[in-house]
Amino acid sequence: METEQGIFPPPPGLFASLARGFDSVATHIAVILPPVLLDVFLWLGPRLSLKSFIEPLLNQIVAAVPASNQALDPAQVQQQIGAFANNFNLFRTLFTFPVGLSGLWSLPLLTSGNSLMEAFENPTGSPLAGVGVLNAGSFFGIAGWIILLAMAGWVIGGIYYYWVSAVAVRPAAPAFLKSVTQSVLLSIIWAGVLFVIGIPVLTLIGSIAIFSPFLGNLLIILAGITLIWLILPIFFSAHGIFTLQLDAFRAILKSLRMVRFTLPNTGMFLLVFLVINQGLSFLWNVPPQNSWWTLVGITGHAFVSTALLAASFIYYRDINAWLAVVFEQLKKQANPTKV
Repeated sequence: METEQGIFPPPPGLFASLARGFDSVATHIAVILPPVLLDVFLWLGPRLSLKSFIEPLLNQIVAAVPASNQALDPAQVQQQIGAFANNFNLFRTLFTFPVGLSGLWSLPLLTSGNSLMEAFENPTGSPLAGVGVLNAGSFFGIAGWIILLAMAGWVIGGIYYYWVSAVAVRPAAPAFLKSVTQSVLLSIIWAGVLFVIGIPVLTLIGSIAIFSPFLGNLLIILAGITLIWLILPIFFSAHGIFTLQLDAFRAILKSLRMVRFTLPNTGMFLLVFLVINQGLSFLWNVPPQNSWWTLVGITGHAFVSTALLAASFIYYRDINAWLAVVFEQLKKQANPTKV
């Protein structure tokens, strides 16, 4: 069996895919504009606030806590949640998954000096004075905003993925409308799955974080590791839509099959992808948000995240071409008389 496996071509190189991804974006630099523009909007534009909805609810909860409860300090809880409601920007819903833009503040940035709630507040500073604040309204108003912004994020993300895939792998006669439509359908499918699983988990972690920020941060890290492990089989589910013109369901099956047969290589690719993307996020967040130097961080993050996405399209195309060769050779070995 070892001699038979020896005739197989080597799988595509991880670092070769990364290098080609960065090169393709460097030669088509305009492709980084969507994440740059969205980050600039979140940084300098108005905030969509939850304050008017959360504050009355918070006051009722605090009033219901018995004064004799030593495990909970109502004033501290009110201060933490009140600050979160005041600083959180609902426009961050424009960052969508699995198809969407990757921005400097698309994921919470946990450091030793901030809590889970503070990590979700970015960006809270601006070099412009008097940034406007919009009221998201009641519960139904907030729900409407979330649906509207998520749909907008999926459509914008679909256009962005289409653009990056064309720059990276240049598919023949790509179907723009079909690709974007199927990517939105794919996002709706995974959003439903994540909603059913994620809301209870985030509610539990958020409740624990109120009592112990350290424990809340620890739980979010553990949840993130678990999420990465679960995402691995579906990470490439959108790539089949834009490179192979598959529909959403066949793209999901293609991703599962690809990861199943290439787990060591693909797992390493995803690990390097995440380490580079999230590791450099700490560097891009070094400039204070009230300084125009933040533009450097926004641009740097947009370039790196777009180059990594381009590399993932290149890797997806090459690893599937490699699998096709391997399966063809296996078929010939199983039926040598038909060669």
